[in-house]
Amino acid sequence: MDTDLCRRNQMNALLTIRLRTCNCTDHRASNGNRSQLLSMGDSVDSNDLSIPPLPLLERLKDYGQEDVFACWNELSAEERHLLVKDIEALDLPRIDRIIRCSFQSQGIPKAAIEPVPESNVSTVENRTMEEREKWWKMGLKAILEGKLGVLLLSGGQGTRLGSSDPKGCFNIGLPSGKSLFQLQAERILRVQMLAAQSVNEDAGSARVTPIHWYIMTSPFTDEATRKFFENHKYFGLEADQVTFFQQGTIPCVSRDGRFIMETPYKVAKSPDGNGGVYLALKSSGLLEDMAMRGIKYLDCYGVDNALVRVADPTFLGYFIEAGVASAAKVVRKAYPQEKVGVFVQRGKGGPVSVVEYSELDQSLASEINQGTGRLRYCWSNVCLHMFTLDFLNQVANGLEKDSIYHLAEKSIPSIHGHTVGFKLEQFIFDAFPYAPSTALFEVVREEEFAPVKNANGSNFDTPDSARLLVLRLHARWVAATGGFLTHSVPLYATGVEVSPLCSYAGEDLEAICRGRTFHAPCEITF
Repeated sequence: MDTDLCRRNQMNALLTIRLRTCNCTDHRASNGNRSQLLSMGDSVDSNDLSIPPLPLLERLKDYGQEDVFACWNELSAEERHLLVKDIEALDLPRIDRIIRCSFQSQGIPKAAIEPVPESNVSTVENRTMEEREKWWKMGLKAILEGKLGVLLLSGGQGTRLGSSDPKGCFNIGLPSGKSLFQLQAERILRVQMLAAQSVNEDAGSARVTPIHWYIMTSPFTDEATRKFFENHKYFGLEADQVTFFQQGTIPCVSRDGRFIMETPYKVAKSPDGNGGVYLALKSSGLLEDMAMRGIKYLDCYGVDNALVRVADPTFLGYFIEAGVASAAKVVRKAYPQEKVGVFVQRGKGGPVSVVEYSELDQSLASEINQGTGRLRYCWSNVCLHMFTLDFLNQVANGLEKDSIYHLAEKSIPSIHGHTVGFKLEQFIFDAFPYAPSTALFEVVREEEFAPVKNANGSNFDTPDSARLLVLRLHARWVAATGGFLTHSVPLYATGVEVSPLCSYAGEDLEAICRGRTFHAPCEITF
């Protein structure tokens, strides 16, 4: 008998046992879906895929994932073709290593935590005006020299906000109607102008150095994000100073580490977390792109903060002077039970890292530093970070080598309904334990942190609460520069919006505001 035919018969026999128990017929594509499937690729000869490709099946067996072919006999030729393509696109050795390392890491005890040493933290009360001015000028100089890049984490959809659009497209209800993306783009434009004016007060003749904006999307937000920027003409930025790239995805797995099938011909996958940015930058060649542009420092932040000071010159100047590999802006924890991650030190003299609120024992969370009167563990992580480019290269290699991901237990849509399993994620703060040195830079919560995470009607972090934080801050700017406000509702419930193109952090408003009266709510522009 022909050897290949013999092997095919053996595999048919092997598969029969598994396929007999498959209950996938109710998940077959509808006629509408069938037409869509036919249009997705070349026609497939069903004789070529009467059984799963043997080399692929054998590779899956090596990693204990051969069950992905369990519904093979129930699939059409086109569905079989899609399933094979889906599996062939997976880096099976890497994914197997991640699954094994992540599961094994769950039983390994972690080093005890200590508060971050005070010497590692620049606090608001200990910061002098001279230091602020020095850091501001240092930062503007580095920006003018093209040494700063901005890295935006924007892979999430606004699902919790009641929208399927990318979060950055969301309009929080400011008088201007601007989206989060537009607010951030205009802050970049303003910083570029401030840097140019720092060496030439004549704005018309100032040489502007573009700040390159790297925007990480996901497979779920990439196309919509690109179109949003195109439709809004990049909000005044040059198109070639904005680079989009996608974070990766990774299969969802059951409690025993097996792939969960979303459909009989598709493995369930989810984005690999905002910490996927490190591998995504490396695999896309963007770390080399940054080096070619002369970028040395990366300002990294999450999209869902309406008050984020993108490309903050003061933070950059502090970072450069501190000479560290990584830094983070922090706010003081509001109260012991606040559900925020905090920065800690792992063991005496160990690396700085972030502990999620659920991991911090309540007795530790309530401890007071008798010397400062603050909580001992008070420095909240708000996803505002600064890294050197050299460190980004280092951490991308370190995270990939260790292959440890967080296991998030979720209810995952599957061919069996909703299945309890795990999404595997890395977080942006996973980088800090790899840093030889980390500094923390305290900022005032009401000035730099207005999270937009939950729909209006929730108790916190809503578009309404973020909008009020913006309006109140800008009202204080106006009052501080001699402006006046009138209002038909209580002032605590309203305010004014200052266009980022006018002022980045309250500067240069006297000429616009002094002696003038503004009726809240309104937008103040040139």
